[in-house]
This record gives sequence, C-alpha cells and structure tokens, in this order.
Amino acid sequence: MSVVLVFIVFLVVLIWLRKRNSNQKIKVTKGFVGESMVKGILKNLPDDYYAMHDLILEKNQGSTQIDHVVVSKYGVFVIETKNYIGKIYGNDDRDSWTQIILTDVTYEKKWWKTYTYVTKNKFYNPVRQNLGHVYEIKKILKECSYLPYLPVISIVVFSDNADISGVKSNNHVINMRDLIETIMNYDKVYLPEGYAYRVIDLISLKNDRCAIDEKMHVQNVQYAKNKYRDNLISGICPRCGGTLQLRVGKYGNFYGCSNYPKCRFTKD
Repeated sequence: MSVVLVFIVFLVVLIWLRKRNSNQKIKVTKGFVGESMVKGILKNLPDDYYAMHDLILEKNQGSTQIDHVVVSKYGVFVIETKNYIGKIYGNDDRDSWTQIILTDVTYEKKWWKTYTYVTKNKFYNPVRQNLGHVYEIKKILKECSYLPYLPVISIVVFSDNADISGVKSNNHVINMRDLIETIMNYDKVYLPEGYAYRVIDLISLKNDRCAIDEKMHVQNVQYAKNKYRDNLISGICPRCGGTLQLRVGKYGNFYGCSNYPKCRFTKD
C-alpha cells in the first residue's frame, strides 16, 4: 500500500513539474514573440535612430535585462515589451498590476449556453521595472561630461490585443501601434550630428550579453526577487530602505513607506 502511495505522489509531482516547465516555456515564447514584433516595428524609424536589442547590464546586485534601447539626437528611449492580452489594470505606485482575460466557452451538451470564464493574473509593475532600466542607462551616460542632460525616456509597450484603458501612469504605457508616433513626438535636438554613435559605444561597452549567460541572469533576477521579498517580510521598503508603516486609506488598510512623499511605495 505504501509503495502505491509513493508512486502516486511521484506521479503528481512529475505532472506538476511538467506543467510548470510548460508554463515557463510559454512565457518565454510569448516574450520572445513580443520582442521580435517590437524589433520589427522599430525598423520603421528614420535612419538617424539606432536600435539596440536584448541588452544585459551589470548592476550593484546582479544584472538587468533590457528589451530595447533606441538612441537618437532627441534622446534615448528605453522600451519594455509586454506581449499580454486582456484588460490591464495598474498605476505607477502599485507593486503589482493585474491582467484579466474573459473567455467565452460553450459545451457540446449545452450548446445553447455560453459560459464566461475569468482568468486573473498578477505581474510585477512594468513601469517600475523599466524605470530601473532607465536608471542603469542614466548611470552609463553620466560617465561622459556632455551626456548627463540627454533625456532617457521610459516606454512600456503592450501588444495591440491588450486593453490598457485601466492603466493610470505618468509614464508612457502604450500599445505597439503607437510606438513609432510616441518616439517621434520627441523633436528637441540634444546631440550634434554623429554623437549618437558615442552613446551607442558607451552602452555597448557595458552590455554583458556575451559575458553573462541566460542562466546566470535568471539566477541574478531570482536573487533580487528574494531580497525584495525578505525586505517586505522585515518591514523594510524595497525601494528606498525606509520603514513600512500601516496606514488607513480610502479603500482600506495598506502599508506605506515612512519616507512619503519622497518615496510612494505601497503594499496591500
């Protein structure tokens, strides 16, 4: 009897592992497809815009991966791609955003009825994620005396199948169809002709795509996630190191940073 029980437990664990690996592969594939789509869109920019893709930059704790960087005399555009569908809800201050997918299903035995299934997923705030990328690019530009004033613009781009009307942000959160227009709306010149190549050289020198393989990057990301979680458990603001204090808001209790309004980190 005990042998049968062990065998059943083994099968359950095996099925769970296969399902988890399958979900991870789907996420990787969706991410790759989304990045490829944006890469194709960026090819439509004029010749004085220069796109870099899939960068890995070292930082104080591990490394960070950036989907796309566009360099021009009008500024540097840091682009985070989210190949999601459904309706997206979120704002700049929330730790997590929400994806809601409605699926209509009919069954053969009850073909006259339609059932609506709601799938709700949480994902890390992409604006906050991309502002971290922007910070790393700004650090690189500060190494050159004439570049600190070059604007670095954050753009989070969702697929055209995503409804982002539920997003409230002071940063660019757009659909893919609006990407070129968003970039081209910046028309103030900050760099003389030819200087964009110097920016590209600076960023390229910091790109560790060859030095850091995908496995090491995933380990770095996991380390950062664990530290973020440990800070929350300890009541430490993961954004600035302040103390998380219980507050009463319009929609209920939440934890806010003691350094408010300098730091607006919150946690439900």
